[in-house]
Amino acid sequence: MAQAASKTCEVCVSAPGSQYCIDCEEFYCENCKLLHNRQKLSRNHQFQEASDLIPEGKSKCNEHKEELTLICNICNAQICTSCVTGKHNGHTFSKIVDVIGQLRGDNETKIRAKENESIHNMKTIEDSLESFNNSVESVIKSINDEGNIIKRMVDKSVAQMIALVKEQSKKERGKLFNSLADAKSVFVDGQTLDRKRKELEKTRQDGILVQKINNLKEEIDKLTINSLPEFPKITFSRKSVAEDDIRKMMGTYTISSCAPVLEKKEERHGFLYRCNFCR
Repeated sequence: MAQAASKTCEVCVSAPGSQYCIDCEEFYCENCKLLHNRQKLSRNHQFQEASDLIPEGKSKCNEHKEELTLICNICNAQICTSCVTGKHNGHTFSKIVDVIGQLRGDNETKIRAKENESIHNMKTIEDSLESFNNSVESVIKSINDEGNIIKRMVDKSVAQMIALVKEQSKKERGKLFNSLADAKSVFVDGQTLDRKRKELEKTRQDGILVQKINNLKEEIDKLTINSLPEFPKITFSRKSVAEDDIRKMMGTYTISSCAPVLEKKEERHGFLYRCNFCR
């Protein structure tokens, strides 16, 4: 039953409790009533004037017209002291004020337990978030480190391939330079012989000239022009490399959600949650 209207506000415990919340069964002052109606969970609660309530102790037993001060634990009904020896004879009873106190105490205990559990959950989530963020940064660093290793390996392979191309192309150019030098030498010798030929054209035509022309002919025959060498060619065949091939060269990462069975163990300062999968 409601308490007396003379009670103070049960929220601020200072102003008169002039308003009574029917849903909460508590007295409120005008200010606390406004705050109560603004809250999401209690905005639809119904109030009535405290002066309209039946004063405490005035609830009467319909049969004996006595004050209802007990609750029959068997029938779960409010009774007066005379009902104890009547139809509730042999039953067990509790005082209404004791039941109210017990219920309020139980509710407060449950609320505090849930508040503590919520606080612990918030702390656990915050710790998990911080740990996850640190793990993300660590994974990103590992990816960058492995990428740099692969880049250095690629740079090294490129440098080695370029050095090999230069070395082998130098040998091929050397062969061409030698062939070019031989061709120049033949050309110079040919020019020398051609000058001799022109000089002989100015010489008197006699038996001596015939001998000189034959000698020149022998020198011309001895002048050998080497065949052209095989000219080197160099090409580069591109290897088709897809982005997926690059990704396969690197390690992998996984993001998984732990779906543990939580054990709740009451400790000195709250609750302990233990993940059965992450022990």
